[in-house]
Amino acid sequence: MTIRPPDDALPPPGCPAHQPRQSAYPTYPTGSGATPLYGADFARDPGRVYDGLRRQGPLAPVELAPGVDATLVLGYHAALHVLRSTETFGKDARRWRALAEGRVSPDNPVVPMMTWRPNALYAEGDRHQRLRGAIDDALAKVDPHALRGYVERSADAVIDRFGPTGQADLLADYARVLPQLVMNQIFGCPPELGERMMEGHQGIFDGVDAEKADALLTETLITLVAQKRKQPGADLISWLMAHEARLTDEEMIHQLVVLMGAGNEPMHNLIANGLRLLLADDRFAGSLGGGGLPVEDALDEVLWTDPPMANYGVHYPFYDTEVAGYPLREGEPVVISFAAATTDPTLATDHRSGNRAHLAWSAGPHSCPARREARIIASVAMERLLDRLPDIELAVAAEELQWRPGPFQRALTALPVRFPPVAAPLPPAVPATRSTPSAPGPIPAAVPVSPSALPDETPGDRRWTASPMSSTPQAATSPEKRPGSPSTGRRRGWSFLARWWRGQ
Repeated sequence: MTIRPPDDALPPPGCPAHQPRQSAYPTYPTGSGATPLYGADFARDPGRVYDGLRRQGPLAPVELAPGVDATLVLGYHAALHVLRSTETFGKDARRWRALAEGRVSPDNPVVPMMTWRPNALYAEGDRHQRLRGAIDDALAKVDPHALRGYVERSADAVIDRFGPTGQADLLADYARVLPQLVMNQIFGCPPELGERMMEGHQGIFDGVDAEKADALLTETLITLVAQKRKQPGADLISWLMAHEARLTDEEMIHQLVVLMGAGNEPMHNLIANGLRLLLADDRFAGSLGGGGLPVEDALDEVLWTDPPMANYGVHYPFYDTEVAGYPLREGEPVVISFAAATTDPTLATDHRSGNRAHLAWSAGPHSCPARREARIIASVAMERLLDRLPDIELAVAAEELQWRPGPFQRALTALPVRFPPVAAPLPPAVPATRSTPSAPGPIPAAVPVSPSALPDETPGDRRWTASPMSSTPQAATSPEKRPGSPSTGRRRGWSFLARWWRGQ
């Protein structure tokens, strides 16, 4: 099937959002025909680069790293076509001809993000159904109500660490720490192994010493899988091991690479990008009387305009073909620009609130299996921070924030903020009573914790998950209201609007 670009595929002339700061890409090499998606220029303003590429149509040649050529799909409908056309495009990276023929070196910084692994992300056909089925069934056992309660308690514990200082880097001090605590709990992962895996994933995403980072990640996962074989629990890893698909240790390790990778680096960036929008955009940062919008709306906006995985979903044509008149060669990588596709000017809509037709979770058979869990973690993380620190504000101008370079991610280097200091509450005099393992129930309220873990809640403790034998969801659990920061003037309508949006 071949699709053609619409007549109005180019951005409207004179639109301020599409104006470059100067002549097109003066730092990019000329003559190669491929636009680099790496370096400070691209990180600073990827939208400008996408607009320039759109002048060539909904597909355009790009360079992911020095010597790594690919085709970038920028059009929304073209992206859907590639993602859904399993008869023409496959995910198995062993078809990548340039890598197989030695034209791309194995130590190239983007190779760890693109090379084949025996997991669901790269599998096709019956093998993909088997691996994806095990993942879907394991994730179905995570109780969303208990997950929400755990994220709330973890968020409170993390905020208690920096609240008394009146300042923080929300990326390093909050958006990175909170998902790691949650992932450790969901996967039943000891904190020290969780920190090593986060280090490995970050190195792979950044493309800095990526080969070393990949080795660290693999070594850590081998240790974790071996531990779970000896002592399974009520956690995602143990559920995958017990699944009827009968995953081997090698398959387990590689499923966890993609699952934990998606739960760490992109999750950090989704939370940070959402908080940046809430603090920098007057539509969200305005007072209640000025028409502020709830956190869920901000999350939808970020997924449309600033998704944490900006360019990925790599596919390989089975044979020479074309999309929208653009020729594609067998075995050459075709990369989906989720960021460009969801801001495609041909969509002609600004009504994104509640609209889930974006491509931030991808589409087709390889769409994100954990979108439910990701939305819960991100929305609760943002809600809880703004409930606890209602007068928080950026410590620098929004335009001064810096972005990490790389072709795949949309990630800040830091998110500095300031706020009236908040005293951390004292721990309870009498420890909260835990429910017994035979009666799954809510975990107790969190207390101040060490930087490594929440000691009061054991990773993989079945008391935070839904009983595998029960279809009745647990009651939502919420910690006792923590003291917020004292008002210094204008107060935002964060709390009221978040509760209104959830019907509370």
